[in-house]
Amino acid sequence: MSDHRPHDPTNDGATPIAQPLNGPAGSEENTIEQPVNRPDASEIRNSTGRFGSLGMPGETTDDFAGSTRRLMDRLRPDAALTIVVLILAIVSATLTSLGPRQLGHATTTVFVGVFRKSKGGPGIDFTALHAALFRVMALYIAAGICSYVQARILAGVVQRTMRTLRADVEDKLNRLPLSYIDRQPRGDLLSRVTNDIDNLAQSLQQTLSQMLTSVLSLLGVLTMMVWISPTLAIVALVTIPISWWTMKAITKRSKAKFTAQWMHTGSLNAQVEEAFTGHSLVKVFGRQHDVEQRFQTENQALYRASFAAQFYSGCIQPAMMFLGNLNYVVIAVVGGLRVSSGTMTLGDVQAFIQYSRQFTQPLTQVASMANVMQSGIASAERIFQLLDAPEQSPDPADAATVPESVGRVAFENISFSYDPANPLIEDLSLVAEPGRTVAIVGPTGAGKTTLVNLIMRFYELNGGRITLDGVDIASLRRDELRGNIGMVLQDTWLFGGTIRDNIAYGNLEATEEQIRDAARATYVDRFVHSLPLGYDTVINDEGTNLSAGEKQLVTIARAFLSDPTILILDEATSSVDTRTEVLIQRAMNALRSQRTSFVIAHRLSTIRDADVILVMDGGKIVEQGNHNQLLAAHGAYFTLYNSQFAAAAAELQ
Repeated sequence: MSDHRPHDPTNDGATPIAQPLNGPAGSEENTIEQPVNRPDASEIRNSTGRFGSLGMPGETTDDFAGSTRRLMDRLRPDAALTIVVLILAIVSATLTSLGPRQLGHATTTVFVGVFRKSKGGPGIDFTALHAALFRVMALYIAAGICSYVQARILAGVVQRTMRTLRADVEDKLNRLPLSYIDRQPRGDLLSRVTNDIDNLAQSLQQTLSQMLTSVLSLLGVLTMMVWISPTLAIVALVTIPISWWTMKAITKRSKAKFTAQWMHTGSLNAQVEEAFTGHSLVKVFGRQHDVEQRFQTENQALYRASFAAQFYSGCIQPAMMFLGNLNYVVIAVVGGLRVSSGTMTLGDVQAFIQYSRQFTQPLTQVASMANVMQSGIASAERIFQLLDAPEQSPDPADAATVPESVGRVAFENISFSYDPANPLIEDLSLVAEPGRTVAIVGPTGAGKTTLVNLIMRFYELNGGRITLDGVDIASLRRDELRGNIGMVLQDTWLFGGTIRDNIAYGNLEATEEQIRDAARATYVDRFVHSLPLGYDTVINDEGTNLSAGEKQLVTIARAFLSDPTILILDEATSSVDTRTEVLIQRAMNALRSQRTSFVIAHRLSTIRDADVILVMDGGKIVEQGNHNQLLAAHGAYFTLYNSQFAAAAAELQ
């Protein structure tokens, strides 16, 4: 890169450490201060009320068959066990179907014996009766064993499939770009990962075995009915098209309701998660009533969708029972007439009546399970939509490396926008020399955080390139790039674990002494000893058992322990008191030693000792130099700096 630089009147002849190399850049509208890729305020108010974007995608079960096929494809790794389940189901259904026939033989034996005895004959043949009853008992015991083994194997198949699906969803979340996560309501995303997968697992567990057994039982019963009496079988078959039409009419209505039920569940989760996260602010501004109203509205919508789904689902069984009872009456009348005419035995009629009951029962079960499956497929489609979301660009196969990184970062004619229709940064260039501290200041929305997001490759450039020690960061693996960077954000993130674990997150191979050294260097050690369990104190999921400043100190200690080549501090001291800030500044000086540092600051007193200060506005660098040079220039930095100290005094005069 050329060393030629244009004259800078604020530099007093000093060589700049970081400097724009080309013309003006575009403007930026979205930074961390103003979250990226979100609807504007009017859109939020119009769509979701007064407290933020809680809307759900307008999802419908557009491809039921396709989602079902994809779900069945996930059972392929257990194809052999699935075949075993199928064989066991066939055996169980066959044995169950033979039972009523054998009972019919027993009934005929009793009837014939009683009739013969009334005529002076030998009476009931108990040997034949006992043999028939023994066969029935053996058939049902064997069928029960097959059903038990089938259910046990199927439970393993379903749960292994769900375990794999959960793992795939977790991997997918790690491959999704930050822009996708920004656009999704957190509660809805959590609902897909938890509620929808649980509902799918429950639906599969209930329906696969039941539907398979019901269909096979239906075929077995139908075969036995035709064997006993084709005439009565035809009478029974009349109910099939009627039942099918009834089920189709009901399930058509229930399908949309089940989809709406899970959509509103995700939306309600998003709303509750948001309300509890900002519970204190809701209280402060007295918006409990508004939150309750929004909750009631969404809860009512969920109630209506759930009620309709369960109502339509519940209508199937009574409808099938009604049709079955009509079928039972017709078969009893026709069968009685055939017995009286001598064309059928009483045992055959008794067996046929049992089969007619068994014939309608699988139809009812299939109809009921179809609605449960509708709910499961609606959840599966929401999960597949997440799995099909566009991923971040993959790391290059022949990725470059930076074996001995010294931390020279160069922006070369970069262009970037969150929305192609609204350019943000255009043709911006600057260089951060190794081991120097570059402070980035400017009004909210000026583009400060966007620059560091681009260094981290949280977003991809539209044009130009960023290099680390002369290597294009787009040619590096993301984990290698980010392994050279330590970052401390204004919004602290701590996980449920001990203080020691949270500090060690910066370097999982660190020793106890290294962890304590990092804690002492960043003044975490000072407050840890006042806690009952010291470093073993468990931080809850929200970190509410530590103050905001203490949480910030822990995140700084974590960055200190990671020992990065490049350090990014985004308002890292914004949550600490003035005295602690002085201590943190000393720790920051030690942390920034021999490292290229990017410091984003609103409190300009924290960056006085920066090697170079970049003043950004509208996505471009408007001024640069060190603290004294920029104050002497009486430009944008001078105005910004004095506004922090003079405004309050002026108001008091």
